[in-house]
Amino acid sequence: MSPTTPSARVGLAAALLLPAAFLGACSAVGGGCDGTSAELKRLAAQPLLGWAPSGASAPANYRGLGVTTGCDDDSSGQPWLHADRLYAYPGKPDAVIAHYTKTADAAGWHPERDPDPDAPPATVEGACWTRTTQGRRLLLTVDFRTDGFSPAPKVGKGIAYEVSVGTESDGGSATCWH
Repeated sequence: MSPTTPSARVGLAAALLLPAAFLGACSAVGGGCDGTSAELKRLAAQPLLGWAPSGASAPANYRGLGVTTGCDDDSSGQPWLHADRLYAYPGKPDAVIAHYTKTADAAGWHPERDPDPDAPPATVEGACWTRTTQGRRLLLTVDFRTDGFSPAPKVGKGIAYEVSVGTESDGGSATCWH
């Protein structure tokens, strides 16, 4: 759902294993991620990252991790700043989407639909909302495609999903769909 490539998702999954102490680390790495620490902290503080549906929890092998952040500068465009959280949920994807639809609406987020008429329904891959705050266009995504995570989330009976809030480093005009 977020504008990252499959290879970037593997990198993101690896980054999920780093402790939160490295929150500002990507601002110390060269290139377009310089000076992004403050924005990453603002993204990590977005309330919707912690407003999961009743019964959701961290996957067994990701407990204690909480919100992670990253700055992806692997394209010719603006670096992508994001804060992410992985959940296990004992129900179905449509219940997760219904929860975030209601919660995001109450928090001032606006749903964004895939313009491709052949795209799968939101509950297959996830859903996306947008809003502008402090001059930045933010994307909130719920993504059920967790196959690229390493280690694979252990959820027992149920599903895994990732909730993410992201923005381009310049505050840009990113959309949910490319």
